[in-house]
Amino acid sequence: MHARHQAVLPDWTALYYEQPLEITHGEGRHVWDAEGRRYLDFFGGILTTMTAHALPEVTRAVSEQAARIVHSSTLYLNRPMVELAEQVAALSGIPDARVFFTTSGTEANDAALLLATAYRHSNQILAMRNSYHGRSFTTVGITGNRSWSPTSLSPLQTLYVHGGVRTRGPYAHLDDAAFTEACVADLRDMLGQAGSGVAALIAEPVQGVGGFTSPPDGLYAAFREELKQHGILWISDEVQTGWGRTGDHFWGWQAHDAAGPPDMLTFAKGIGNGMSIGGVVARAEIMNCLDAHSISTFGGSPITMAAARANLAHLLAHDLQANARRVGGLLLERLRSAASPSVTAGGTPRLGVVREVRGRGLMVGVELVDPRTGEPSPRAASLVLEAAREGGVLIGKGGGHSAPSVLRIAPPLSLTVSEAEAGAAVLETALRTAEAELVRGGTAV
Repeated sequence: MHARHQAVLPDWTALYYEQPLEITHGEGRHVWDAEGRRYLDFFGGILTTMTAHALPEVTRAVSEQAARIVHSSTLYLNRPMVELAEQVAALSGIPDARVFFTTSGTEANDAALLLATAYRHSNQILAMRNSYHGRSFTTVGITGNRSWSPTSLSPLQTLYVHGGVRTRGPYAHLDDAAFTEACVADLRDMLGQAGSGVAALIAEPVQGVGGFTSPPDGLYAAFREELKQHGILWISDEVQTGWGRTGDHFWGWQAHDAAGPPDMLTFAKGIGNGMSIGGVVARAEIMNCLDAHSISTFGGSPITMAAARANLAHLLAHDLQANARRVGGLLLERLRSAASPSVTAGGTPRLGVVREVRGRGLMVGVELVDPRTGEPSPRAASLVLEAAREGGVLIGKGGGHSAPSVLRIAPPLSLTVSEAEAGAAVLETALRTAEAELVRGGTAV
């Protein structure tokens, strides 16, 4: 299968693991490979399997809708689409909200940028350093993470702002209040040079591909006050942070809600629980600003809408946001304890390969470094991925340097306490295995 993959697919479609994995089926928080081995899924198809694999309510909704009609397009009235749009609009917090459905987060962010630039009559965009917003030509043009930006060409003029990474960069030594003040001063200075022609700021409340980094709570509220003075829109990219994954909030923007909701938010991934879905929520005056016809062939597909409605109903009925807060807090505690154990707790040495364990809810990042130099170590991330797989746990990786050096841990929101404990134990062993290999090999690059 690997050879066939290489023969017909682009070289730039990355595969994890030295011996790539074929996942054949899943149930709950587990998946199985083609050899029949079971794994605890701590990545969920890049934060996409939000509730559980093979969730009966979603499977049933897809089957029942498929038996009626699979597709019709937005040229016809679509009851499942209207009903989901009503729910999403009400949950968004945006007043007089309109919803446009797409097939991915990339397409959702594309649509938001189209709306912002049309509404503001400007192609200037503010984005965060270390950001990621998709793989299309437009979204690559605003991505502030070089390892995911293969071209410098873009239809947009993008200006990058400080603040997405709290523990690295020129302001890392400051306390939260001073950090926020410095980032706002940087934004103010940039706006002073750019003038009032900027269309929008787009920002992930927690940077996903960038390694699950985030600013202090309230930073985007402070940014919003500056943006309002110039009429600049705020787009919250909730592709990875939406639907309660961060535990404390249903949307990531709510950690910065002193300035109220964003003008637009984008979503995708988890709401479909594996079905291809994305979307934009915006105030009516912004959503309706386009003066040309537009439709979507596959956005709002009845079968996808049925799956998303069933998945959202399950998430709300079982309060998975609260579960993400509770079990995610436990997972963070276990990983932090493993990375920096107390000497009185058995004398286990501290893990020098771990620089930081960070995150909120079930969105946890573990930043890895060369234990001798403290420099980011992509090699360490690869070693931990391999060792965790051997231990029966699948995780992801990311980060903002030339190659990923941060472990990305994002299980389905229904993760149980016992599964969190088991996964944390495997990850601690994997981290110690990787550190031993790095020290023994004399390199961590």
